[in-house]
Order: sequence, then structure tokens, then C-alpha cells
Amino acid sequence: MRKRLTHLPAQLLAMAIVLVVTVPVALWRDGGTGAAGVVAAVGLVTLSYVISSLVIAWIDLKARHMLVPVAMATYIIKFTVIGFAMWAALTTEWGGLTWMGVGVIVAVIAWMTAHAVWVWRAKIPYVEIQ
Repeated sequence: MRKRLTHLPAQLLAMAIVLVVTVPVALWRDGGTGAAGVVAAVGLVTLSYVISSLVIAWIDLKARHMLVPVAMATYIIKFTVIGFAMWAALTTEWGGLTWMGVGVIVAVIAWMTAHAVWVWRAKIPYVEIQ
């Protein structure tokens, strides 16, 4: 399963960079509430993508014929959970919601960009190497 998760270090590094860049900006702009919103967003996005990566790697290992339906279900569940988290924060009138929204957008873009760069640079064989 380890060889199916070799993309994670690059993406986790991207999330760390997002935190290093956005937390000081949110802290300067809106104080601790803004910083907490960014940290919550990056944490939520990171957790959701790591869990979906683990699920997809496991299903690829155990039942490859189920890969597409399980991957789609994982992504639907993931985006539903993120949506409900944002909605729950909206109903509390929490001050960090704006930064949480910004953080989710920036984190998703950074995660996907890191993944695209990793795929571009990866040496992925066309056939299974034993």
C-alpha cells in the first residue's frame, strides 16, 4: 500500500506552505479568529484528502474493480462533510468563517496543484512491474 501513497509527502508539504503563508495574513488581518479559520480549513481539507487517499489506495489493493465507484463515493462524502462543516460554522455566526472559506479554496487548489506536479514528475510505468 505504501507505493500507492507516494504522492502524500508532496501534498502535505503544500499544506504546510499554505499554513505558513495564510495564517500570518489572517492573524494580521482579523486576529486569532481569522487564523483559527484558516487552520480549521487547512486541517479539514488535509484530513479529507488523506482519508480519501487511504481509502482509494486500500480499495486499489484489495478490489480494483470497485475503484471508480468507491473513489466517487469517497469524494461525494468528502465534499458533503466539508459543506456541512461550513454550514455549521455559518449557523454559529463565527467570525472565522470568511477565512475558513478562503482557507478551503486555497488548500484545495494547493493540494490539487501539488498532486498535478507530482504526477507530471512521477515515473509511472505503463505496465505492472513485479
